[in-house]
Amino acid sequence: MNRAELRRLANDRIADARALLAAKRWAAAYYLAGYAVECALKACIARRVKAEEFPDKPLAEKCWTHNLEQLFRVAGLRDAFEAALQADPELSANWDDVKEWTEASRYARRTKAEAGRLCNAITAKQHGVFSWVKRYW
Repeated sequence: MNRAELRRLANDRIADARALLAAKRWAAAYYLAGYAVECALKACIARRVKAEEFPDKPLAEKCWTHNLEQLFRVAGLRDAFEAALQADPELSANWDDVKEWTEASRYARRTKAEAGRLCNAITAKQHGVFSWVKRYW
């Protein structure tokens, strides 16, 4: 999967999460919203990889994860994100919600409040985690 496909997938998953919120499918909306952040971070990683270059094995292995904090590190964005969190209390509060998402979220029941809070933390225009990540993809 290339960078453009990952970006498209991230945007699709945000749209899916919004549709699922409207359909009152809280658990699915929660999971897909978090998955959108994962795809966006993987698009950032893909930006760092040069076309026609054989991938570095340790880097490639680190990319095969669903752990958002690890993906920030692999994307080379951890320091910039930490600085942004320090400078923007609303982004920091949103990250507190987003970092709780895991791949295992797909198995959990979620409430309307939980799904709505996560989707808002991710998609908020000025202080959302997805909005911040998109600057680097």
